[in-house]
Amino acid sequence: MPTADPSRAPGSFAGLAGVDRVAGRLYTDPEIYAEEMKRIFYRTWVWVAHESEIPEPGSFKTTQVGDQPVIVTRDRHGTFNTLLNRCRHRGATVCDQRSGKANGFTCPYHNWSYTLDGRLRGIPYPDGYEGVLDKNDFPLRRLRTESYAGMIFATFDAESEPLVDHLGDAKLWMDRFLKQTNGYPAKVLGSHKIRFKGNWKIQLENTTDGYHFPMVHKSWMASVDAETANMMSFMDDPDAQTHALGHGHSVAVMAGEHVDLDIDDGSEAIQPRFQHLVGDLTAAGESPERIRRYMRSMHGCGFNLNIFPNIAMSSSFLRVLIPISVDETEVWHMAIGMDGGPENVNRERLRIHEHFQGPFGFGSPDDAEGWDRVQIGAVADPTMPIMVNRGVNRETTTDEGWPTSHVTDETGMRESYRMWKAMMSDD
Repeated sequence: MPTADPSRAPGSFAGLAGVDRVAGRLYTDPEIYAEEMKRIFYRTWVWVAHESEIPEPGSFKTTQVGDQPVIVTRDRHGTFNTLLNRCRHRGATVCDQRSGKANGFTCPYHNWSYTLDGRLRGIPYPDGYEGVLDKNDFPLRRLRTESYAGMIFATFDAESEPLVDHLGDAKLWMDRFLKQTNGYPAKVLGSHKIRFKGNWKIQLENTTDGYHFPMVHKSWMASVDAETANMMSFMDDPDAQTHALGHGHSVAVMAGEHVDLDIDDGSEAIQPRFQHLVGDLTAAGESPERIRRYMRSMHGCGFNLNIFPNIAMSSSFLRVLIPISVDETEVWHMAIGMDGGPENVNRERLRIHEHFQGPFGFGSPDDAEGWDRVQIGAVADPTMPIMVNRGVNRETTTDEGWPTSHVTDETGMRESYRMWKAMMSDD
């Protein structure tokens, strides 16, 4: 009788992640992927929506928590709900639209119908269920749902720590990110999806990987004006740093002068490419101070914030990762703008977003090519380690207690894998 491989026992996978390297199996092993769904995506807080995507009672969107389909709704009382998209009768999905507005949800198979907060509202031909079924006992399963700064998260774990505790020091950076909306509420201006043939953690690593930027994104750097290229030339900038924030979260600071958009010493010139907007806003009666604020926030904030396990607040957009399988991941890029601000400023932000993140842009296609190649290569000797040791010997600790190194170092990845290891452990 063959001896069982102890490294495949639940809880043993945690040993595959070291301090500064992880086994390539973390990208390729279906058993590890299945365990990640149980121990990470079904246990912790997972980002599901921005409040602007479901703006009024009856609004909804569909998405996933891990690999399970869910509906995020705003009910009649304005409360956000995350509902498992599975009829309690025979298991069919009750909603197949990406987003919209509804009075409730009806299963197309046998027409069991549910309210916006998941209660079972009606059953056709109910006489067959007399004495058999009480409608109060069969609502759609509800996930615990909380929000911070307009960002909605859900978890299957009713005993999980409060969302604000999970976010920890990332809250400071979330607040800074939202300063780019210049006092107006944030809203999602638009989104698009891409898929790549690779594991979800490959994309998770990318958000705070400043090391790849000048190599992978040469074409983007060559396509922009000199001022934008200079702003993103951080390789030799000692103030460009990555901080590990705890709980798996990290932030990569690339343009320090834009970290807090409330701070403006007046030295930064408005880019010539935006002079047409300056003229339009001046004609519309906006003050010079207000116009300067709009222009300084055009590229968003000066950092990428990674919130474990599936959402990044990256410069001027949201990047959401949706695991599909061990070797396939869906990525949503969501442009962020002002709800109530000048629409010509929002349009310009969209054009900037499309230039880098759009399907014909200069950024996402190059990133996705790299992610695909990592997955292909990782199949070759999956016991060989993936290295995340850049900068480990020059890492320091800030007054806030954040492990910190240069933005080209892999401090953020090490933080993600610290959380991964903790959640994949039996302890």
